[in-house]
Order: sequence, then C-alpha cells, then structure tokens
Amino acid sequence: MSAELFGRIDGAPVFEVAIASRAGASAKILSWGAVLRDFVAPTAEGPQRVVLGLNTIEDYLAYSPHFGAVPGRFANRIANGRFTLDGVEYQLDRKPGQQHTLHGGPNGFGHRLWTLVASDASSVSLSLDSADGEAGFPGALTATCVYRMLEPATLRVELSAVSDKPTIVNLTQHSYFNLDGSPDILDHEVALFADFYTPTDSDLIPTGEISGVAGTPYDFRSARPVRNPGGVAYDTNFVAARQCGPDGLAPVALVRSPVNGLALALFSTEPGVQFYDAAKLNCPVAGLGGARYGAHAGLCLEPQAFPDSPNRRHFTDCVLRPGDEYQHVSEFRFG
Repeated sequence: MSAELFGRIDGAPVFEVAIASRAGASAKILSWGAVLRDFVAPTAEGPQRVVLGLNTIEDYLAYSPHFGAVPGRFANRIANGRFTLDGVEYQLDRKPGQQHTLHGGPNGFGHRLWTLVASDASSVSLSLDSADGEAGFPGALTATCVYRMLEPATLRVELSAVSDKPTIVNLTQHSYFNLDGSPDILDHEVALFADFYTPTDSDLIPTGEISGVAGTPYDFRSARPVRNPGGVAYDTNFVAARQCGPDGLAPVALVRSPVNGLALALFSTEPGVQFYDAAKLNCPVAGLGGARYGAHAGLCLEPQAFPDSPNRRHFTDCVLRPGDEYQHVSEFRFG
C-alpha cells in the first residue's frame, strides 16, 4: 500500500493516496474526510484539473466547505436537528448558532479521520467507525468508502454502512467541479435528468412538496448554462428519473465545458442529486495550482437521498437496520 503523509491532526497522520488509469486520469484521496483532493482528466489539449482542492491539512480544517469530502452520517439537512425513529426522538449536534443539522453536524464524517484500509494503483479503500450516540445518532455504525479508477477516465465511488441498531444513513460525494479552470462555472452547460425537484424554505429545508421543473428556473432537462437570467442561485435537490441500466446505475446529470469540450456524466444508484452552484463560495486561501476560489468557482452534484427525509415519510427511506447494509454507488465519467 503506497501512501504519503499529507499532514497531522493532533499528532495523528493524514495520508494521501494517488490512483490513476492507464489512459492518463489521476486522483488523490485523503484519509481525512475521505476527501477527493485532486482529479486530473486527459483531454485532447492535455491534462485538465477538474475539481477544487486545498494544499495543506491546516487549510482543510480551517476553510474547506466540504471540498471533495464524504459527509455523514446524514448528508445535507435535517430540520431543527431532530428526527423520530421507532417512536424515539433524537436530537442531533448542530453547528453553534445554526438551527438545523447539516452534513451530520460540525464533527460529521467529512471532518473525521478515516482508516486507510487498502490501496493499489487504481483504487483506495477507507473505513470509519461511528459510536452509538455520536453526534446524537443512534447505533454503532461502520462506514466504508472505496474509490476506483475505471478506464479511461471514470471515478467510481462505492459507499456502504452497517449498524448494530436502527439508525439513519445518507452518504454522498461532495466534490466541486470546474471542467476548464475558468474563474467560475456559470457558462458550464448542465443537464439534469429530473422532471421534479423538492422546493425549500429560506433555510433550505424542504417544504415537503415535490414539484415539476417545467416552466421554472429549475428546468435543466435540456442542457443549458448554469448562469440564470433571473439570478437564481442553485442549492437544490432534484428527483432523479431513475432509468437504470443493467449495472443498476441511472444517468443523473451531464455537464460540459464550452471552453474545452470536456464533459462529465454522473451515473448513480441514488434517488436524488443536490445541484449546488457555489454562489456563496469565498475561500480565503489559494487552492490547487494557486487558484482562487470565489463565487461559482465550482459546481457540486451530490447523489443522495432527499434532504430531511427522516421527517418526511413520503420522501426517501433512509433507515438502516441491523442485518441490512446501506449501499450507494456513483460513477463520475469524464470524456
């Protein structure tokens, strides 16, 4: 297993593992947060970096808005940090000053040290143990994350979890993508294979509605630029159409740069995808290659169960029970 020391947190080592394809795609993964720190895709014009990342573990600890991380135990938002399971109400950790729980709370999986289990030239496996009651969640849970580089330039992400008590689980991959290195992604063309989305209130908590995208600024059924004449900022869950292929994966999104023609196709097992245009991004330190990450510097496509599902019975079922296994597979295909 080949791993380099990326830094230390309270004396504990943070490792970085590099994986690659024979076609020239390469990625770097951290054992902190299961972070995808870098991804370079081959193009006709040469290698192209396609994700946002930082240069030191200190920068990640201080400034990262989940750049490339795997959030958990429940990605996205849970209203008021509360949910009821089997008649028992649970209060979750919340960031000081915030009403709702986001991405598992301030010490969620995207801010934790994972164990580096194994790696080879094209894959890396990590695991994380979460104690019963940690961050308010019931059940001792073990999560695993496997990154695989498939030919010619596909990153496959396999997320799984088991628990000794009934609990809730919703894991995702939270990279910020920029396919051409431009200062912003507003001219990137996006198609989302979704006829419906879940509207939210001003705190980005779902109202419980499942609304059609037709005739709204949320209609990405045909590819169009992220830039919206109405000034709409996107941090929205879309309902995936779920037209699965024989591998169990369904096309979820397609993104293309008009600058270099590079495209990203997302396929996933998940019922929803959070599309975030990073309108509020303002990172005060330099990123990879010295890049500055301001508003709209990247876009996120987070395959997921619907936000606040534990409090919405008609949304997705996120309950994991003993003897069962949570499984999530997504592929980010570049070409």
